[in-house]
Amino acid sequence: MARWLLKSDPATWAWDQQAAAGAKGTFWNGVRNPLANKHLMAMEQGEQAFFYHSNVDKAIVGVVEIIKPYYPDPADQTGKFGMVDVKAAKALKRPVTLAEIKAEPRLAAMVLVNNPRLSVQPVTDEEWRIILAMDGL
Repeated sequence: MARWLLKSDPATWAWDQQAAAGAKGTFWNGVRNPLANKHLMAMEQGEQAFFYHSNVDKAIVGVVEIIKPYYPDPADQTGKFGMVDVKAAKALKRPVTLAEIKAEPRLAAMVLVNNPRLSVQPVTDEEWRIILAMDGL
């Protein structure tokens, strides 16, 4: 199973809102970058993703689970983009900041370090383990 990172501006959609949605989860929409959309298309039910607060916090704050694979985004008039549904799986004990991630040499090749603007990113198993260890999980 693949692992992912989903970025959200907490002023628009924050971890607390995602967690409050409970088991029914929410849709992850609004992606308009072709590469990010390609990553959404590759997601499978049951896979997990880090929930990353962009802009202000710049930190991984939780883990979500993909509960519905890729389907068309009804807000996209072009028909080119889609979305997935996610539910909160667990909050991190503490945010793992972008600064901490950049300071960890074993994460130097991580997409978040090298292409921080991409809103949907793959995460390797090793990167996943390192970040969870940084959080103490």
